[in-house]
Amino acid sequence: MSKDTLYRERRAEIAPFAFTAEVAAVFDDMLERSIPGYRELIRRQAQICRRYLRPHSCLYDLGCSHGNLGMRLLDAPPELPFRIRAVDNAPAMLARFRRRLRQHPQAARVDLICADLLDVAIRQSSVVVINFTLQFLPQAARDHLLERVYEGLLPGGILLFSEKIVHPDQAMAELQIDFYHRFKAENGYSQLEISQKREALEEVLRPDTVTAHEARLARAGFRRWDTWYKWFNFTSWLAFKEDG
Repeated sequence: MSKDTLYRERRAEIAPFAFTAEVAAVFDDMLERSIPGYRELIRRQAQICRRYLRPHSCLYDLGCSHGNLGMRLLDAPPELPFRIRAVDNAPAMLARFRRRLRQHPQAARVDLICADLLDVAIRQSSVVVINFTLQFLPQAARDHLLERVYEGLLPGGILLFSEKIVHPDQAMAELQIDFYHRFKAENGYSQLEISQKREALEEVLRPDTVTAHEARLARAGFRRWDTWYKWFNFTSWLAFKEDG
């Protein structure tokens, strides 16, 4: 795993964060050191996916990056036929996913799709996963995507999604940010790295509150959901499309 040192040296100008080849090369390390409980989150999501996948249905991984969830599903596949449609708009991420699949005996299960998420038709899906992706989309696009996910899910299907969130109470928001920066520092990031990365993301990553996300779920048609994982300003949901 290549170490993330992208923001170690002081930069005269901080460009907006983008999922470039440079980022893709260190993305695993970046995830491990920047998302609290990342391995546990992916591990449990894969287990939930296997529980709800139906024969001859599709799992859509929207914003799949370089395929950590998809690879885990292939390493321990359920004993049923299914397909993974892995979608991302960053060619560098999909290129790394493609290289990981080359030697895997179950690679034929995966369709890699380089496209805008809103351009991909969701059909015959029992599971949709969206990890840390809505936060990079315009607000209207977030609503539209969840509406399309709901329509594309089979009755009884599920949506799993994770997001960095912001608290509506200023004091709580500051507390969450403080502990998140502590987490990153404990994982070896310097204050300069933390500051420069935050500046790079400032106009790119726009988090919502928990309330805003759950209102969006309701507008899309979901009636049952739960936050199954939460760490300060990181939250993961499981939402169900009702049967019938």
